[in-house]
Amino acid sequence: MTQQIRLNAFSMNCVGHISSGLWRIPGDQSYRYTDLEYWIDLAKTLERGLIDGLFLADVIGVYDVHGGNADQAFRSAAQVPVNDPLQIVPAMAAFTKHLGFGVTSSVAFEHPFPFARRMSTLDHLTKGRAGWNIVTSYLDSGARNLGQDRLLNHDNRYDIADEYLDVCYKLWEGSWEDGAVIRDAAANVFADPRKIHEIQHAGKYFKVPGYHVSEPSPQRTPVLFQAGASSRGKDFAAKHSESAFVAAPSKKLLASYVSDLRRRVELAGRHRNDVLTFAQFTLVLGETDAEAQKKLDSYKQYVDREGALVLMSGWTGVDLSHLDQDAPITELDGNAIQFTAQAFSSADPDKVWTVREIAEYCGIGGDGPVIVGSPATVADALQEWQAETGLDGFNLAAATNPGTFRDVVDLLVPELQRRGAYKTAYTEGTLREKLSGRGPLLPTSHTGASHRRAQS
Repeated sequence: MTQQIRLNAFSMNCVGHISSGLWRIPGDQSYRYTDLEYWIDLAKTLERGLIDGLFLADVIGVYDVHGGNADQAFRSAAQVPVNDPLQIVPAMAAFTKHLGFGVTSSVAFEHPFPFARRMSTLDHLTKGRAGWNIVTSYLDSGARNLGQDRLLNHDNRYDIADEYLDVCYKLWEGSWEDGAVIRDAAANVFADPRKIHEIQHAGKYFKVPGYHVSEPSPQRTPVLFQAGASSRGKDFAAKHSESAFVAAPSKKLLASYVSDLRRRVELAGRHRNDVLTFAQFTLVLGETDAEAQKKLDSYKQYVDREGALVLMSGWTGVDLSHLDQDAPITELDGNAIQFTAQAFSSADPDKVWTVREIAEYCGIGGDGPVIVGSPATVADALQEWQAETGLDGFNLAAATNPGTFRDVVDLLVPELQRRGAYKTAYTEGTLREKLSGRGPLLPTSHTGASHRRAQS
């Protein structure tokens, strides 16, 4: 039986996401990121292609590692200006029925109590199609804007994240019992206070004594996404995540990541396939291979290599502007995204990169692979990557907006369907039901489910 491929769209509420400079391509619409119609049209396109979800990245802060300031980030629109991802989701949800929405929010920059309410609200408004991409952040500039000297150590950020999730689980899963909302107009009782509980959380990082102020949403806990690929990040994903994202330049590195993550998921007491794995890819599609290659060649004229290094310096925490552009990079050691640093230094012994090569590679597609060709060529490649790495699917970024996503929907999806490698209809129900094939709530094997109360 042909293995099914899952597809997410990967975007950000900004001009320049991960393909630096391509916002300048004639016909690109990224500058319309402040226009709700732009996002509504994108959501409609993605739903037409039966895409599982729109995954929205986010940062708090600016990329100021490269050169020691943010000047080039502003010149290159390197993820700045950037707006809140959560606020555009309800509008897109109103014009779609099935498309899921994964919203990035950092445990480093918002207290869990108001955040839990925001996500419950979003899950209600989307009718159970909300997901949360859990990040611990990697930009010191964001920490400084919130009164911190700098980000905490990488592993310490995950210690905070573990407790943050405990607070959220207690609010989402344990504060309101099933049946607490009775809506009894005759008795003048909307909710039964005997079935609503204070969570009485008193931990090392957070104190939250009271009640969740939102009634349970369709999924209670939103679908949990996570993109940490360091050793500590994979342990966190093994415990909490339902879907994990990674960006890596080689099959060898991706296969190692997937295998190691699934081993850790089993050690955490869960089934190895309880966490879906997605890799970041950018696709350049044409009716023929030659047409696709011509399209890529035209894109290359607009690549902003300095903008690409701005992003990479932020992702790794290493100022690449001070390094010899043509000297081999043997190690990158920063306090940001450890896997990104390792991927371009010592993690893959078959490749030694220079700064110039990194700029060229990351100019289109950021730190993930770029596949170019006809629908058949691209489908062959995706199936090959999936077979050789164990991936469940792909998190597809755009070279141009909305052109890349239209090509995926109009060219690639029909080819995958012809091969029996892609669904022909959405599964009914919430985002969790669509992704897992199970019920709308966290399964009992998930650590969050342990916070549910016995019914009184």
